[in-house]
Amino acid sequence: MTGSLKVALAGLGTVGGGVARVLAEEKSRIAERCGRAIEITAISSRTRTKAEGLPLSGAQWFDDPRVMARDAKADVVVEVIGGETTAAGVIEAAIDAGRHVVTANKSLLAVRGAELARKAEARGVSLKFEAAVAGGIPIIKALKEGLVGNAVTRAYGILNGTCNYILTQMEQTGRPFAQVLADAQKLGYAEADPTLDVGGGDTAHKLAVLAGVAFGVAPDLGGVHVQGIEQISPIDIGFAREFGYRIKLLGVAVLTPNGVEQRVHPAMVKLDTPLADVGGVFNAVVTESSNAGVSVFEGRGAGERPTASAIVSDLADLARGFAVPAFGIPAARLAPAKRAPLDARTGSFYLRFNVLDKPGVVAVISGCLAEQGISIESMLQRGRAPGEPVAIVMITHDASEAAMAAAFELIAGQGVLVEPACLIRMERF
Repeated sequence: MTGSLKVALAGLGTVGGGVARVLAEEKSRIAERCGRAIEITAISSRTRTKAEGLPLSGAQWFDDPRVMARDAKADVVVEVIGGETTAAGVIEAAIDAGRHVVTANKSLLAVRGAELARKAEARGVSLKFEAAVAGGIPIIKALKEGLVGNAVTRAYGILNGTCNYILTQMEQTGRPFAQVLADAQKLGYAEADPTLDVGGGDTAHKLAVLAGVAFGVAPDLGGVHVQGIEQISPIDIGFAREFGYRIKLLGVAVLTPNGVEQRVHPAMVKLDTPLADVGGVFNAVVTESSNAGVSVFEGRGAGERPTASAIVSDLADLARGFAVPAFGIPAARLAPAKRAPLDARTGSFYLRFNVLDKPGVVAVISGCLAEQGISIESMLQRGRAPGEPVAIVMITHDASEAAMAAAFELIAGQGVLVEPACLIRMERF
């Protein structure tokens, strides 16, 4: 290979600006390690002012990123626009023009990843997306390369820094979700519309891509069970600690005999374990595989520099001429994932019931659980004046999701609850 790797950069927001800065600041180091330079030769953004102050002198400006992807003098197109419509047009135009693609677009990959991988492979170019999952943590590379001699059976972790920051602050300050969210928005850790983050959607996008790479299947966003953190209260965080646990929003993908199980939800994880100790805006991913066993990856999951670092890593592979299929196996072999029914999952549960403090209530709840074959491992009850609401908290032995859903329906019909019951899954990795 001779000459520099020429890059067309679509998007000059936080991540795009970070890519420009890292390539400029690390220019000599990158050239030494890759055997050739990497330079940005074309740029496109919604507004020209975004290029001001960035080390982009000499780069050709394009008003339309799709035209840039088609016509620019470039070897690779980096797409950091986000969203799905325009971004998809940019990526498809680049592939059609015979250019490699590097993207951080987890939402697009979660929906159309297998299709785009097939298009790229048919055209003889690479589709790379290290930055799409867990920001600066090199988990995609680890799965495709470092663990290539392993059958990965489970991949899970904390994939959204906004939610992790909120839960960490709720625990440390005792303040409710709404107050901590408002602070996170002021600090820039949460968007003005935080729904995608706190509702679990962002984690679901990342999990679908992660599962695709881990198990060699087409990403299946529709197969992800999603529950956010909006209903988590300081009460539950306090009880979790009493039992020796901490609440985290997890994305969990498991290869089971019944198919691929994918779920995003708040979960209790044991204190003093790797995931429990990940605080603030940090992310962590854990893999379980046949030969390497348990591997833990932790780092910054978002932000200008970590995400740019992941994109530059992909560009370095292309500069070296190193190509690995997008999802680790030839795209033609990316079969749809068989969905494991969530009802069949078994595990233990944290349950909180707010009831009126009167005789017989515990017996009613216990009876409904017992009717579905669910036994209680531990229980806490905080006494108050007779007739006032009181919290009854239980940890169950392992039970199926189906049995727990049936028990909750029975309990709801008994007239003993003063508000809907709270259920949090417990993950004992």
